Amino acid sequence: MSSRSLSPGRIAIPVLGLFWLAVTTLPFIFVVFTSLKTQQETYANPVWALPESLNFSNYLEVLQGLFFTYLKNSVIVISISVAIILITSSMAAYALARLKFRLAGPLFALIVAGMIVPLHITLVPVYLMTRDMGLYDTPFALIGPYVATSLPISVFILTEFMRQVPKELEEAALLDGCGPFKIFWKIFFPLSRPGLATVAIYNGIMLWNEFIFAYVLTSSPQNRTLPLAIWDFQGQYSANIPAILAVVTLTSLPLIIVYAIGQERIVNGMMAGSLKG
Repeated sequence: MSSRSLSPGRIAIPVLGLFWLAVTTLPFIFVVFTSLKTQQETYANPVWALPESLNFSNYLEVLQGLFFTYLKNSVIVISISVAIILITSSMAAYALARLKFRLAGPLFALIVAGMIVPLHITLVPVYLMTRDMGLYDTPFALIGPYVATSLPISVFILTEFMRQVPKELEEAALLDGCGPFKIFWKIFFPLSRPGLATVAIYNGIMLWNEFIFAYVLTSSPQNRTLPLAIWDFQGQYSANIPAILAVVTLTSLPLIIVYAIGQERIVNGMMAGSLKG
């Protein structure tokens, strides 16, 4: 065996990969095992002890509660939010990437700067606006904040995709008498599908886990989203830890499935969007 095949770099990369796999996998395994324990086992046995038996009563308790109401609210809110994000961010990206006007550069910089704005400083004004508009404690109260906070990164990704579309296609469409709006819908929007898929999957995952706005802008269980389901099993002085982790497991499963299906598309989309055409 050659010395090249045993170089430190060739050994270190798989080792680091296995280490990172363990770091990311072990917490989820811990959550699943603990969700299968009884409340008594959780406090009486060591943290990493395996469950004495497979106890699915925690999952039954979760599913018999308002879990499906939370799930329905999450699906509705996130579907509407992602659809609005895709349309608005793609139109903004097209304007910034291909339409020639003086403020294109400053506007792009201003939008991208929104990524560094701390989320928490927007809570009070967003709460006041939501209350004044009569949207407080409705699932639709979350759509505006979700779209607004997701637009900067979405516009940033899609602008790079729009810049890579060949100019010849745009010039040919102009010769055929197409205006900017028709060029966008007939050429740029279809050719940006990898970027749109990346934006949709990325924002869907991020919004699925969103907690702060959902906690501040909703109060009744019938209008809350899935991340707040854990509050059903947390009292003032105690918490049903196995049931809470059963909620976490059920909430994580859709994300794991979506990411397993779309991880290659996300990575390829991010890489393609970072390349200059």
